[in-house]
Amino acid sequence: MRVLRSPVDAIGSALLPACCTLCGSPLPRLSSIPICNACWTEIPPQTGIVCLRCGDSLDAPVVEGIEASYVCRACRVSPPPFAKAVSFAAYDGRLREAIHALKYGRLHPAAKKLGTMLAEAMARLMPDAPQEMLVVPVPLHRTKHRQRGFNQARALALGAIERLRHTHPDWKLRLAPSTLMRLRATETQAGLTPTQRRKNVRGAFKVSHPAVVRGQHVLLVDDILTTGATARAAAQSLIKAGAASVYVATLARARRFNSNVSPAHAARDAQSAFADMHSSSSSHQPAS
Repeated sequence: MRVLRSPVDAIGSALLPACCTLCGSPLPRLSSIPICNACWTEIPPQTGIVCLRCGDSLDAPVVEGIEASYVCRACRVSPPPFAKAVSFAAYDGRLREAIHALKYGRLHPAAKKLGTMLAEAMARLMPDAPQEMLVVPVPLHRTKHRQRGFNQARALALGAIERLRHTHPDWKLRLAPSTLMRLRATETQAGLTPTQRRKNVRGAFKVSHPAVVRGQHVLLVDDILTTGATARAAAQSLIKAGAASVYVATLARARRFNSNVSPAHAARDAQSAFADMHSSSSSHQPAS
């Protein structure tokens, strides 16, 4: 049984009943984030051996003592421009639902809690990452930003930095949200093949003020990393502008080639993105 924690919660729950956005269970108390504790506990951190460069699950057994075996085939064939990528958990289950609630359901308060999870992933970089870094959220194109009303990568970065100021106060992280620009409105990546993803984001990013990143170490932040096409394109732009190094941290990691995301899930991702754009654009239409 769920236990109400205070008379105020009991009265509030009776007058303003609410259910968990993810599982539909009644919430035991009033909360700015309508997601129950049980659902949060169903988002375990990523475990197992992953690629040292991109963080993807390895597609071949590792050989102890041979460092190359800890790098996936994709990174061996085409090394990414970023030094290392880390993620908090797999893009599946409750985490996938929570990200959808944030992005498409506009559940903005969830960004703070999800940001603490992103902070845990970012902290895994500390043994290798520089002591001072610029935190650059992957930007949305201005039309998508206007439709959605916010950039989820920036919201997650804010939550993560706030958390890390308490847990790792010596790590100097400075948010630079306007450093990177998206030059064109790219097609949603959901449902695209790896080749299509690379073509989709090729030349899509530009650094607004190269002097800001010149000689700086950059921590690129986004919600999801799948094939790494977006992270590669953004990192290339930052390196070209003079960044000393680029690291990547994302909340979720989907298997490359969508092996952990079924075709049905990929289709629903694309449909959700389309519905998000359609509903937002419709809201700007004059009433008939």
